[in-house]
Amino acid sequence: MAALPLQVLIPDGSASTLVAAAGGGDTAPTGDNVFLEVNNANAATRTLVIATPGTVRGLTIQDRSIPIPAGERWKIPLPSSLYAGADGQASITYTPDAASVTVGVFRAV
Repeated sequence: MAALPLQVLIPDGSASTLVAAAGGGDTAPTGDNVFLEVNNANAATRTLVIATPGTVRGLTIQDRSIPIPAGERWKIPLPSSLYAGADGQASITYTPDAASVTVGVFRAV
């Protein structure tokens, strides 16, 4: 898995960068006002899966699957309360693969 860096968006504006999604998945920081931006330039839908490591009354929470239609760009909040693993990072995978998918992690201040 590749570690996606957190890019901070300042009030005056900021340049932002998306990078190729890693075939084996990515990790990303989580927190308040943190979001994942996903651009699917593939000709087919790609599904993003974010692990949900928490439990409710001892029961595991199902991982979140988000289909990203072909040619669309989505922003997905990454609150720590839902997605942070023991290291504070979200674990993200792509199905059926990460072909033509670019991603970035941002926090607005």
